[in-house]
Amino acid sequence: MQMQAKPFGAQRPSAAGRASRARSVRVTASASGYFHSCHNGAHLSKARKAELEAVAEHIAQPGKGITACDEGPGTIGDRFAKYGIENSEENRRAYRQMLFEAPGANQYLCAAILDPETLWQRSTSEGAPLFPERLKQLGIMPGVKPHLKVYNLPGQRGSTHMQGLDSLAARLQEYKDAGAVFAKWRSPMAIDEANGQPSDFVIEANMLDLARYALICQDVGLVPIVEPDVSMAGTHTLESALAINTKIQSVLYRALLEHGVFMEGVILKSNIVNPGRQCPVPYSVDEIAQANVDLFKRVMPIAVRSANFLSGGQSLADAAARLSVMNQKKGNLPVNLSFSWSAALQMPLFALCQGGLRLPEMEALYLQELAVASAAAKGEYKPKAGEGDHKPPKQ
Repeated sequence: MQMQAKPFGAQRPSAAGRASRARSVRVTASASGYFHSCHNGAHLSKARKAELEAVAEHIAQPGKGITACDEGPGTIGDRFAKYGIENSEENRRAYRQMLFEAPGANQYLCAAILDPETLWQRSTSEGAPLFPERLKQLGIMPGVKPHLKVYNLPGQRGSTHMQGLDSLAARLQEYKDAGAVFAKWRSPMAIDEANGQPSDFVIEANMLDLARYALICQDVGLVPIVEPDVSMAGTHTLESALAINTKIQSVLYRALLEHGVFMEGVILKSNIVNPGRQCPVPYSVDEIAQANVDLFKRVMPIAVRSANFLSGGQSLADAAARLSVMNQKKGNLPVNLSFSWSAALQMPLFALCQGGLRLPEMEALYLQELAVASAAAKGEYKPKAGEGDHKPPKQ
C-alpha cells in the first residue's frame, strides 16, 4: 500500500506537544503496572498482596521458626527403616502429628512444611480436622512442597535441576484448596571447584526456575519460600563458599525482581554458608557467622522479611551455634534470621526408637530441641566450646 506523503511545510507538533504525547503513551503503556519487568506484583490485587504479606509477616516472627517435615514416603521410610519402624501411612501420620501438636511446640513454631500426603491426613484431636486446619488452630501456618524430582543437567558434570514447573499451577491450586498458605521449592547445588561447578549456566537455570515458581505461587495465592540449597560436601574454603553463595543469591534476587515477583511476599530458605566438610582449613563459629551476615548485607533485599536456614547435614548444636552468633552479629540488618530444620531436629528423635515409634520420648526431646532452636533465632543460645566451629577432617 502506497503511503501518502505529508504536504511540504506541514506543521510539526511543538516540543511541548511531543512531550505531552510521550507522557500520554507512557501512562497508557504502564497503566497496568506490569509493562516493565520489575513491577513487583502489579498484576496482583491489593487483597492478594495483603494476604501474601500477612503470611510472610507471620513466618517472620522473631524467635519462631519452621518445622520442615516434607519428606516423601520413600525418604522418611528410609529413616524409619534404619531404626526398625514400619513405614506405614499411619506411622507417618502419627509421627507428624507429634511434630505439630507436642504441647507448647507452637510457642517456637510459626509454620510447617508438609509433604502433599500430609495435607489430606487428619489429626486425632477433637473434630478430627485435616492437618492444615489443625495447624492454623495452633497458630502454625501450613505449607507444602510442590516440586517433583531432581535430574542431572546434561553436560554439567553432575549438577542438577528440579522438575515440576509445567504442572505447577494446577497442583498449587489443589494445595491451596486443601488449606496450604505457602509453598517451598528446593534447588539443590554443590560446589565442585575442580569441575567448575556450579557453573553460571547451572546457577541461572536453577534461579530462573525459582523465580518462575515464585511468580506462579503468588498468582495462586501462596507465599513462595525459595530454597537455593548448596551442599556442604566438598573441599572448598569458607571464602569460596561465600563468593559462590553471593553469586547464587544475587542471581536469585535479580530473577525474582525481573519476573515481577512481589518481594514483600517472599521468604528465603537457604543453606548456612559453610566451608566444605573436607576443607583442610579450620574456621571458628564467629568466622562462619560473620560470612553469613556479610552475604545478606551485600545482596539481600530488605523487602524479604525472613531468612529461615535449612540444616543441610549440620548437627543441632552446630546449626544452633551458627544461627545464634549470626543474630548477635547482624547489627542493623532488618531481616529475621531463623530456622527451617528437618534432619537437625528429627534425626535425634529417631535415635530414641528401636523397633517402633516411641512418641512420648520423642515428644519430650523435640520440645527441648525447639527451645534450643528458638533461643538461637533470638541470638540467645550460648554455644559450648567448639560448637559451630569447622574442624578439618583427620588425616
